[in-house]
Amino acid sequence: MPPELAVDHTGFAANAQNEEASAKAAAATADSGGPTIFDKIISKEIPSNIVYEDEKVLAFHDVNPQAPVHVLVIPKLRDGLTQLGKAEPRHAEILGHLLYVARLVAEKEGILDGFRLVINNGPGACQSVYHLHLHVLGGRQMKWPPG
Repeated sequence: MPPELAVDHTGFAANAQNEEASAKAAAATADSGGPTIFDKIISKEIPSNIVYEDEKVLAFHDVNPQAPVHVLVIPKLRDGLTQLGKAEPRHAEILGHLLYVARLVAEKEGILDGFRLVINNGPGACQSVYHLHLHVLGGRQMKWPPG
């Protein structure tokens, strides 16, 4: 196996260098204000497998799952919340709602007894979409440390 390919704890091969490069490229246009792929999913321009939806958030299955259950929970209105590091006091309500919906998703997906929430913040954490989102992961034993 070439050195640039890493095998993660699930046994899937991942090209770590490409993931890091993609994250750096995404960061370069993070605050452009243009629509993200998540905006297109919210507007139904791009189809998704929706798990939960209300007036504030949308939850859908990740197209590149990293666990048997991998659901993304996103706010429908970005409101400058491209990453958690940009959160302001005015975002407190939506941040709490995102966490509550993650719990609802875990229950609906049958993983309430064991799941992990992940929020990637910035290129150093390999954030690839600059629209705040929570990853709800479960359906297998999670390992520690995670990264």
